[in-house]
Amino acid sequence: MTAFYYGLLILAAYLIGSIPSSIWVGKIFFHLDIREHGSGNAGAANTFRVLGWKAGVTVLLFDVFKGWISVRLATYANIVPGPSEAFMTQQLILGTAAAIGHIFPVYARFKGGKGVATFLGVALAIAPWATLISIGTFLIIVFVFNYVSLGSMSAGAMFPVSVWLIVPSPFLSLKIFAILVAGLLIWTHRSNIRRIIRGEESHASDLFKKKKRA
Repeated sequence: MTAFYYGLLILAAYLIGSIPSSIWVGKIFFHLDIREHGSGNAGAANTFRVLGWKAGVTVLLFDVFKGWISVRLATYANIVPGPSEAFMTQQLILGTAAAIGHIFPVYARFKGGKGVATFLGVALAIAPWATLISIGTFLIIVFVFNYVSLGSMSAGAMFPVSVWLIVPSPFLSLKIFAILVAGLLIWTHRSNIRRIIRGEESHASDLFKKKKRA
């Protein structure tokens, strides 16, 4: 019975993560599919780029919330007592399910975003201090190089450094998770890496320019 209940929690986390906020905001309020404009990505950065900062902030906050609330399901379910390695593992599984939902949303034919904002929500829920260090890294890289994608990859790479060395976590599962997240974020940004090398990547400053739509 516990296994069945836990399976339902994982499914719930995936379905929460699958909510395609950028796609729905685009279609409901702007009558366009965000995946057919800009970078073609259904994430917050492309929402800023195509729909403007108000829509971008809305999508960003909601996508972060998806990761955060999915992790919190572990507390609400109260299947495993915490803090413990088992409880941390449970949280990580639920957070990963939400991120997978964001990247492969069932509501949008499995074509979603890159999972950065949702993983941010997961990280804030389980390792807030390490996450704040990653956010600081993101802001510095974006300010210096003017690329959101490079900032996202750098923040992801800083996360395992933080949980292993700067604010070390006692949970091995979190340390392994941090390494995997860093690798996944770099993998999902491989097209951005190619565009940066070719000098074709959009700049962060472009995200806040006034949008012109027909």
